[in-house]
Amino acid sequence: MQKLVERINNLKKEKKAVILAHCYQPVEIDLVADYVGDSLYLSQVAAETDAEIIVFAGVSFMAQTAKILSPTKKVLLPQKDAGCEMADMINYKQVLEFKAKHPDIPVVCYVNSTAEVKSECDLCCTSSNAVQVVKSLKAEKILFLPDQHLGKWVEKQLGNLEVITYPGCCPIHEQISPEEIANIRAKYPDSLVLVHPECEMSVSLMADYVGSTAGIMNFVKNSDNKSFVIVTEKGVVDRLERDYPEKEFIPIRDNLVCPSMKMTTLEDILNVLENETNEIVVEKEIAIKAVKCIDRMLEASK
Repeated sequence: MQKLVERINNLKKEKKAVILAHCYQPVEIDLVADYVGDSLYLSQVAAETDAEIIVFAGVSFMAQTAKILSPTKKVLLPQKDAGCEMADMINYKQVLEFKAKHPDIPVVCYVNSTAEVKSECDLCCTSSNAVQVVKSLKAEKILFLPDQHLGKWVEKQLGNLEVITYPGCCPIHEQISPEEIANIRAKYPDSLVLVHPECEMSVSLMADYVGSTAGIMNFVKNSDNKSFVIVTEKGVVDRLERDYPEKEFIPIRDNLVCPSMKMTTLEDILNVLENETNEIVVEKEIAIKAVKCIDRMLEASK
């Protein structure tokens, strides 16, 4: 593995490339990553670099966002088949139909959506800024897509508006039940339960903290507690165990794994760097509209 890492790092310098790794990626990808974190953060930080090539170890919608924010850079996706089941639950036609059923209502899309879907929405949001973004609209009703659970979590936090959600979800997070939370609390009474808001509301309401992947990791960093139940994808647990060996991390399930996120290998990264394959292309008209959706979010979340 050491030779592989050295080859990637040498090629990275030679080709003026930056490598981004999402928190759900296999933990060994961090050996070559310049930045590790949530998807929007990674796209933003890549846009600020002088890199000519962005290699995004993640899934397709993330690489699209990187391309939207860095239109002059070449963006490569190491695994061309790495998609997102949630993002694929709504397409361009379906977002138009959803809007037509609920006319004249602002539309907020989760960052976990395709460029085409973003191009038809008013604002984008992340799991960490969703409440702030929706609040900024000062609306009585909003449309939220594609994740119904995050949408309803936002509605619960604000309490003074109606969030009409598209029936999408993350199939990984939706697996978790309130019974599992109750059982693990009984088994580990001194552990704090940290939950991603893509889980069902009944699960989120039982948490000590609800937040994004980066939010969960920052909570652990700043907490004096020594034990945590982690209710999100296994990649977060792997990184927490590596970074905080003095603390205990209990995954809600050992098999809470996103198959698409685990597709990428170090060999895939080397391959796209060597051959510059799997380039992400976003149609210019779509990109112009989608970047406005993202820019409005950034303005609203200042």
